[in-house]
Amino acid sequence: MVRIGRMASPEFSPEFSLTRRDLMAALGAAALCPALPAAGSAQGRTAVALQAKTDHIRLRPDGPATEVWSLGSGDLRFRRGEVLDVTFGNELPVAAALDCRGLDGVPAAEPLASRAPLAAGAKDTFQLPLRHAGTFLCEPLLGNGGTAPARPRPLIVTGTSPVAVDRDEVLLIEEWRLRGDGSAIPPGDDPKDSSAIQTINGKTSYDISAPANARLRLRFINGSQRSVLAVKLENLEVRVMAIDGQPAEPFSARNGALVLAPGSRTDVFVDAAGTPGTSFPILLHDGKQARPVGRLAISNDPPLRPAPFPPAPPLPGNDMPDQLDLRSAARFDLALGTPTEWFRPADFKPSAAPAFQAKAGRPVVLALTNRGAIASVIHLHGHHFRLLDRLDDGWKPFWLDTLAVEPGQTQRIAFLAEYPGRYLIEQVATDWAAPRLVRWYSVQ
Repeated sequence: MVRIGRMASPEFSPEFSLTRRDLMAALGAAALCPALPAAGSAQGRTAVALQAKTDHIRLRPDGPATEVWSLGSGDLRFRRGEVLDVTFGNELPVAAALDCRGLDGVPAAEPLASRAPLAAGAKDTFQLPLRHAGTFLCEPLLGNGGTAPARPRPLIVTGTSPVAVDRDEVLLIEEWRLRGDGSAIPPGDDPKDSSAIQTINGKTSYDISAPANARLRLRFINGSQRSVLAVKLENLEVRVMAIDGQPAEPFSARNGALVLAPGSRTDVFVDAAGTPGTSFPILLHDGKQARPVGRLAISNDPPLRPAPFPPAPPLPGNDMPDQLDLRSAARFDLALGTPTEWFRPADFKPSAAPAFQAKAGRPVVLALTNRGAIASVIHLHGHHFRLLDRLDDGWKPFWLDTLAVEPGQTQRIAFLAEYPGRYLIEQVATDWAAPRLVRWYSVQ
């Protein structure tokens, strides 16, 4: 048995000045610290149709619309315990599979490992049981030949118990590489002769307005395919409530700043504490510079209550394991930052050897060593994990499914092999031109 370590807050200067190295270091510090409408529903079953298709978004007010590939617009919202009867259609010109980030224990829906990519014009049906409440993400997992970036779509699963907030809002951060003609370079291609643009919910400037003393639940999602990003709400207390879809021990983000690896999610509570007309900038930092991407403004409406709520208690749990007995854990090493034994999605074959195999009900410890020259991000399908302390004498009091590992660094993670099946492991270097790579593991 191991003790639970305490969290320490990441350090940010008031000017929010960071280098790329600082951003990665802050990510480590953050780890150390604390829809399409349903067609029908009966007895907890909900029919959902998702189409991977060509879409357009206007990223420059005075420029042409940019072609993107998407699963539609808006948040997908359901309740914990529902079972989704999903019909997934591929209207793209390349093969695609549906990749849902953060949904534990759904082996029958695993892209590549269980469900082959769909050819253009094909459809597939399968079930998605929603075991946990939280903030998740769906996106098309593409084969070779993509000519446009694919947009993720937030999947929000609400709990069965009410949460005391006045608003619940998703802030999907995306990064783009635009050519002079307004077309976008897909991740995995050389971004030469392009400019970087970041958006929140598809807009280069996104404003939120709320009455004084309102409590907001803001679900920040790094929808960028390659970049570690930091987001900051200036002069406000930002209380972290959940990470990667799982409730965390609540803690205040230092200087209101969050660091997000590609695909990661952080839910925060923010109280609109101020006089009417006050506004608080939202800043985004990509490791080179910070720039405003929006603001939280106190509206002229009457305050919702005489004073802000007191600090919130933890969110209702998702029945995650209370303890992990690392003395009996199966231990495996996994090398990142190198394509050896890793495959591009289009080259993946289910007959390939697994990265590791674990027995159901047994704890697993993975030693992740980045042998590449730049940071690499790993995403574990099927199970959430704990980040272990450097000395393996404890773990951090939150669950993750995504982790960035710096070059030359080894991070150890632990999880309970709770759900039998075959699951993907994804990794990608934090370079726009880097390919997405996959392997798989099994729980038997």
